[in-house]
Amino acid sequence: MARDTELDELLRIELFSVLEPDALRSLMFAADMRLLRAGDVLFRKGETADCGYLLSKGCLALDSGEAGRPPDKLLRPVVLLGEIALVAATTRPATAFAREPTTVLRIGRALFHQTLEKHPKTALRVRRLFKERLTNFIGGIKFEA
Repeated sequence: MARDTELDELLRIELFSVLEPDALRSLMFAADMRLLRAGDVLFRKGETADCGYLLSKGCLALDSGEAGRPPDKLLRPVVLLGEIALVAATTRPATAFAREPTTVLRIGRALFHQTLEKHPKTALRVRRLFKERLTNFIGGIKFEA
């Protein structure tokens, strides 16, 4: 998925939009491709998350695990799952499974951090993005006395 024509689609993902082109190419080139059949589980709710997944083809369903309910969300390309896991340890909030033949790229936290180390301008941009998000989040919280 690292060809220039496909990089334009990746830039629609906010996190990837702040990466320098060389950093994004490097990250996509080093990511591991996984092919899923319909019904294959990508990850389960509550599992430790050490990577993000870029959905490049197919369809994933996210299921919070409530019996008798349909999946909470259906995802189609191009979307990044587990963005926070690229930066810090976390757990999966839902189970993700393929609804049809699906291709994802696994981006490990270590790989993401290595990319930031090799591209200091990108690291600064990513830091600013998360700082802005956190500031906006905190600004939206109403504290009661």
